[in-house]
Amino acid sequence: MTNLTLRRGNINRMPTLQPWLLYAFLSALAASMVGIFGRIGVTKIDDNLGTTIRSIAMTLMLLIFCTAIGAWEKIGQVRGRPLLAIVLSGAAGATSWIFYFKALRLAEVSQVAPIDKLSMPLGIVLAAILLKERPSAWNWAGIFLIAGGAYLAALPRR
Repeated sequence: MTNLTLRRGNINRMPTLQPWLLYAFLSALAASMVGIFGRIGVTKIDDNLGTTIRSIAMTLMLLIFCTAIGAWEKIGQVRGRPLLAIVLSGAAGATSWIFYFKALRLAEVSQVAPIDKLSMPLGIVLAAILLKERPSAWNWAGIFLIAGGAYLAALPRR
């Protein structure tokens, strides 16, 4: 999608950044810091304790965020299957963090992060199977490149 703007008689195309793409980039930026701060944190403390402290920090931040945007007014709408899915998502996320921090305790971020990012191609395969999503051939090519890139990035240094 593009916006047309007029400048001194010329038509220039300026790309419009879709909100979901901006949020995805911001998510990637924030997620890139998890391994850095996590690795620093677990060098001197138990990785399970580190994961728990991280979860408490996240919970506090999310409670403040939901309060600031007024999301608590909608809490009565959360029930049934959507609630179960969110709870299972939280359980999967917590399990991921436990293993991620254990891996960070044993290896460098440059080794752990690429393998952790295999969650993306795995997630897309699961979405295709369970949610009936249909990535295009180009999408699948990108997914395979990401998986191959994760493998190459995690290879031992020579």
